[in-house]
Amino acid sequence: MEITVLAFGIAKDIFGGASVTVALADNATTADLKTSLEEKYPRLKHLASYMVAVNNEYAEDGGVITDRDEVAIIPPVSGG
Repeated sequence: MEITVLAFGIAKDIFGGASVTVALADNATTADLKTSLEEKYPRLKHLASYMVAVNNEYAEDGGVITDRDEVAIIPPVSGG
């Protein structure tokens, strides 16, 4: 399956745009997505942390992703 992954903050710079398309196996998990993205975009591994949101909720690594889900990468946020 192919999914579109939305990017925010520094993830947009790493991906070179506001979104990327990723090919994943059916029944792929959030952890599978992270592995695939980190292989294609190694700079992603250098972030202190980042979260994956699926359908507007933070997702655990074992959560299954479908081709109908809205998926986003949320980088670490700092403020002051």
